[in-house]
Amino acid sequence: DILILLGADDPTDSYIGASTYWRSLYGVRAWRAGRFSTIVVCGASGIAESMRDYLVFSQVPAENIVLENHSSSTHENALFAAEILKNLPGRKVLLTSDFHMYRSLRAFRKAGVEAEPRPIPDVLKRGSDWPQRWPLFVALLTETAKITAYRLRGWI
Repeated sequence: DILILLGADDPTDSYIGASTYWRSLYGVRAWRAGRFSTIVVCGASGIAESMRDYLVFSQVPAENIVLENHSSSTHENALFAAEILKNLPGRKVLLTSDFHMYRSLRAFRKAGVEAEPRPIPDVLKRGSDWPQRWPLFVALLTETAKITAYRLRGWI
């Protein structure tokens, strides 16, 4: 099986952001469960490399990680990863944040990648921290606007 791991926010001072951290952590957990032969890490230059470094630090073998580091949006994640994934046999599993799964799964399907969803509890985890609630509210509003924009463009 192939795990598709999507990056989120830009790294700050070489550190990955909160959503990228949670996605990477759950990617490591998925890897350790032993079901995946390859992890395709998607994100703009810098994000994908930071995620790969986190995965390797967490003992995922580097040779089992494939980088897609040219995309700067979910739409591009899907398009560029589709090119990589067409050469990799096996079931595809998409891992991303809970609030991001709706749009990303549809974008991947639109790009020709049939993937199973594996959402991680990003909003649920960070929402228990009071100072995080306002930024999460804004993130949910932004995601809703992006879903609308993707629908209007025919990307989902």
